[in-house]
Amino acid sequence: MQLRQLGKSDLHVTSLGLGGNVFGWTIDEATSFQVLDAYLDMGGNFIDTADVYSSWAPGNTGGESEVIVGNWMKARGNRDKVIIATKVGSQMPNGSGLSRAWITQAVEDSLKRLQTDVIDLYQSHIDDTNMPLEETLRTYDELIKQGKVRVIGSSNYTGARTQEANDISAKQNLVRYECTQPFYNFVKREAYETDLEPALLANQIGCIPYSSLASGFLSGKYRVGQELPKT
Repeated sequence: MQLRQLGKSDLHVTSLGLGGNVFGWTIDEATSFQVLDAYLDMGGNFIDTADVYSSWAPGNTGGESEVIVGNWMKARGNRDKVIIATKVGSQMPNGSGLSRAWITQAVEDSLKRLQTDVIDLYQSHIDDTNMPLEETLRTYDELIKQGKVRVIGSSNYTGARTQEANDISAKQNLVRYECTQPFYNFVKREAYETDLEPALLANQIGCIPYSSLASGFLSGKYRVGQELPKT
């Protein structure tokens, strides 16, 4: 599987990443292990999760996906074989947003659940417009200097906010977002292609889109002239 550089960083990830939002939700830990094993066997190295996964499932509170990924890496002894990405900012039982206080607490929680000393890619899951971008970026800068995070990225940012964040990083000599994770697929293209993509190209910021199969709509199970599947 081909490798792609994330922005200008030293992270090189396989062109097909594995999203972890189903771990602990629609599949249990044993099945999640099978999926993770199969992905690694086919040459993948990029696993993306979030602290909030999968809080929406009955009985869950968040962190379930990170726990499963952490247990899998411990069981397989393969931490050095994978690039681990997770996110902060979405609502958790004890906090949310991108303040210094919350990020500092949330990263420790994620490290513990993942059973690792460092997060390869730490991403802002939301654009917290109530918090100055400089505070968020400065906090990430501190985490990288402390060795707890290698590279940072954003998710669900507009082109304007992506450019603003990049400008602040350059002006204040702070770590910058090396990639962003937008909603993008061949059904819903306009927002990315007209708004976000120009900012990414202008600043050499990588893109790792989510919902690339439009929640299964583009997976091949829907065919012209055929009856719709039952599930």
